[in-house]
Amino acid sequence: MQAITLEPIGSVVGGRIEAFDDDWNTEQAVIRLDGTRFGPDALAGLDAFSHLEVVFQFHLVDPSSVTTSARRPRGNPDWPKAGIFAQRGKNRPNLLGISRCRLLAVDGLDIHVRGLDAIDGSPVLDVKPYMDEFGPQGPTVQPEWATELMRAYY
Repeated sequence: MQAITLEPIGSVVGGRIEAFDDDWNTEQAVIRLDGTRFGPDALAGLDAFSHLEVVFQFHLVDPSSVTTSARRPRGNPDWPKAGIFAQRGKNRPNLLGISRCRLLAVDGLDIHVRGLDAIDGSPVLDVKPYMDEFGPQGPTVQPEWATELMRAYY
C-alpha cells in the first residue's frame, strides 16, 4: 500500500496534559485552527450544531508501544483478549483517535468543546459536525466488557 501524508488543520489547546481513561466529560478544551491555512469562514455555520466528530493523532504515544495483536483492554484480566481493531485504545497503528464531543462555542479560529478525549497539543486532522443520519442505522450491539469499560469514560 502507498503511504499517505496528512497535515494537521490545527491542534488541541487546554484540557488535560496527560491521558488517563475516565471522566472526559469534565474536560473543556479549544481546537485552534491553523491561521496560516484557514480563516474564520472555514467554521461558518458550525455553531448551528451541538456536537462534533474530531480526528486527531495520539502524538505522545511511543511508537514502540503500538499493538497490532490482541490484548486485554486496560490490562483487565476479567475481560477477554480483543484485537486492536476490536477496541479503541491509543496504542494503535497510525495513532489516530476519533472523538465525539459537545460544541460549546466558535470564536474566530477557536472551537470550544467539552468531552474531547484528546490532550493538550494533540494535532487535529479533521473536524466534522455530528449529524444523526451519520450515526448507526438500527440497533447497536457491543460486548459487556465494552459497556463496563465505558461506564465512567465520560
